[in-house]
Amino acid sequence: MTTQSTYRSSAAVLLEQARAELAAGDVRQASEKGWGAAAQAVKAVANARGWQHRNHAALFRIASLLATETDDEDIHRWFHAVSSLHVNFYENWLEPDAVSVGLDDIDKLVRRLSTIE
Repeated sequence: MTTQSTYRSSAAVLLEQARAELAAGDVRQASEKGWGAAAQAVKAVANARGWQHRNHAALFRIASLLATETDDEDIHRWFHAVSSLHVNFYENWLEPDAVSVGLDDIDKLVRRLSTIE
């Protein structure tokens, strides 16, 4: 299995785990696993292109580059929106319905990024 496909499969697994955590009532863990899924999806594309992706700043930069390259502002918007889930892991201020919407955005982001090489 290539590193790129490892990132892609990790994104899918983490998103599934996030939904299970949310169903169990753990919004903090759902939030963090959701963020992890989004990050892994971005890393998959970055890895395929030989781009560095070692920190949060790089992930945001990559999401912006991909949005510009594909002329798809949803990539940028979704990635910024799901970063609130990462914050929620630490702050625990989001309601379950907000986390659910965030996970839906992550699902869209993961699917969109899976079409980009």
